[in-house]
Amino acid sequence: MFFPANIVRMNLTALLSAIDSQIARLQQVRTVIADDGQPQKRRGRPPGSKGHKPKAARKKRVLSAEARAKIAEAQRKRWKKVKAL
Repeated sequence: MFFPANIVRMNLTALLSAIDSQIARLQQVRTVIADDGQPQKRRGRPPGSKGHKPKAARKKRVLSAEARAKIAEAQRKRWKKVKAL
């Protein structure tokens, strides 16, 4: 079957323009459905925020020499009791 080139081109052009109009219509429908009329809530930290603030480091606790001596003596007594058994 042989069709003249100009008839095929006219049908092809009409077909392509119909497809393009359908695509445009479907894209409009998709945006309406996807948006749902309400702004989407974003998860996570909001844009532009600088993040969390680091916690201040605790000061190092310092024992006096007297306190260290008491603790050491108490530990020696515990070890002496264990070794006696």
